Amino acid sequence: MRNYIKKITDPFIQFWFKKYYKKPRKFKYENLEVIVYPEVFPPHFTISTKILLNFIKELDLKEKTFLELGCGSGIISLFASSKGAKVTATDINKTALNALEHAKVKNSLEVNVLFSDLFENLSKQQFDFIFINPPYYPRTPKNIQEKAWFCGEEFEYFQRLFQQISKRTFNENIYMILSQDCNLKKIFTILKKNNLTHIYVYEKKVSGEKNYIYKIKKNEKK
Repeated sequence: MRNYIKKITDPFIQFWFKKYYKKPRKFKYENLEVIVYPEVFPPHFTISTKILLNFIKELDLKEKTFLELGCGSGIISLFASSKGAKVTATDINKTALNALEHAKVKNSLEVNVLFSDLFENLSKQQFDFIFINPPYYPRTPKNIQEKAWFCGEEFEYFQRLFQQISKRTFNENIYMILSQDCNLKKIFTILKKNNLTHIYVYEKKVSGEKNYIYKIKKNEKK
């Protein structure tokens, strides 16, 4: 029943989103503020960003290296930096990266802002923590904005992501947030094919929707 209701309301939600985000909007978390442009993934009414922020709040990040892979608004990267982490934020959306460059100055924080398609420009860098808020709806994105929402009809985003993670030689704490509304079975099948495993670490239900944070690890060799 819940999925049926969601299918009915989706067009209205999409229309309202587009109308609301026709202009840049401020987003605040604690004492931090970013400007979210129409082309960038909005954290205002989506719950995944806030769940990750609250999860990160409990972590000891002082002097830790931290990567936000696909940073969007950059609020997670800024918050990690405010907790003492040495932060790198990446994205393929240049509007998002330019906005984060301004936001880090405005918030007086250090963040290494880098254009990178997944780990493309990060192959030799190691991180203590990596956080990923992935696109997970199975549709081919038509533009850079839609790439924040859609992972491709054949889940191409996850195929590339997990393949790249499996080839990394570092011992890193990799966390990913997923919703009950995505095809978890399909995603975990791709993960398993790349000799990776997932460990459930956190769950939060908001407005009837469950979101889960998983730790992604390589399968131990027997």
